[in-house]
Amino acid sequence: MTTPLTLTPGVRPDGAALLTAAGEIDMSNTAALEAALESTPGPVVLDLTSVEYLDSAGLSVLFAHADHITLIANPLLTPVLTISGLADIATVHDGDLDAR
Repeated sequence: MTTPLTLTPGVRPDGAALLTAAGEIDMSNTAALEAALESTPGPVVLDLTSVEYLDSAGLSVLFAHADHITLIANPLLTPVLTISGLADIATVHDGDLDAR
């Protein structure tokens, strides 16, 4: 069974690619996240403010793309991104409106 995850591509006002995720990211749907990140050219802002759960499989996808993603995280995910070390190699912003 695949956990619900919605990935919506877009463009920020500054022209940067935006990928908005909503739902849960786990081993059942990381292939969709991987495909979305790989198909988005250039640096990507990944908005995770509507993600309620992120497991180690999801983290591994984010680590694989850390060199070209900027993450916008909600307060639930920020500690996970920090403790995992992802915040040390990718830019992570708190989910405030200015970062989106």
